[in-house]
Amino acid sequence: MSHSPENLISSAIVSKFCGKLLDGLKLDVAIVGGGPSALVAARYLAEKGIKVAIFERKLAPGGGTWGGGMLFNEVVVQDSALEILDDFGIRHEVLPDAPGYHTLDSVEMASGLIFGALKAGAKIFNSVSVEDIVFKAGKVNGLVINWTPVERLGMHVDPLTVIADCVLDGTGHPSEIIRLATEKAKIELDTPTGKILGERPMWVDSGEASTVENTREYFPGLFACGMSANNVSGGYRMGPVFGGMLLSGRKVAALIAGKFNK
Repeated sequence: MSHSPENLISSAIVSKFCGKLLDGLKLDVAIVGGGPSALVAARYLAEKGIKVAIFERKLAPGGGTWGGGMLFNEVVVQDSALEILDDFGIRHEVLPDAPGYHTLDSVEMASGLIFGALKAGAKIFNSVSVEDIVFKAGKVNGLVINWTPVERLGMHVDPLTVIADCVLDGTGHPSEIIRLATEKAKIELDTPTGKILGERPMWVDSGEASTVENTREYFPGLFACGMSANNVSGGYRMGPVFGGMLLSGRKVAALIAGKFNK
């Protein structure tokens, strides 16, 4: 019996995606949230042969990059992070009246980071929400995932699990995964109080520096990057300037790669 083109197309999609999902159920590193720091981390980890996947709640990864500042689709990056943009082939333009700062198209940045992570070998699962963590023997061991529409519609559908040696919270301002770990697993974080300190108001210079400084392992196997790290450690926010986010992604990739001796 011959198959119609409609069946062939549907079969190809189902077969290919199911293979990708099966392969993604056991990872070296599971990243939650597909913002700029997470995408940078995914690329540098994948380039070292570390098996990594991003689980992004929205249909389009890229985090808050797409909209630039107040829907003006331009963002700013400092000199210190230009090497990362160049690694991804993302164009930037110097600001003549603001030495040390460069502008770039936010759509090019978001799409360039996504493409770079995928080309390096990272996998991205979009429209997937993380509703819980796997926690065994005093360690974060993975994620509990479901489709975002299931979450938003409040449907009673059981989730699936992803097992990972390391989990990276790249969920931005809410620090959703670390919050789950503190509230449900009752873990103590590597912070002065053992808890999430909470994000402070905007202070660009301090926020940029603390984003990188606060990027670290907060519990064995549980890391945070980008604004999630700032929220956990009580850093300041900084708006549509992204150098710290990019540097945070590169830093956390190096920290996690050290766990795998790579």
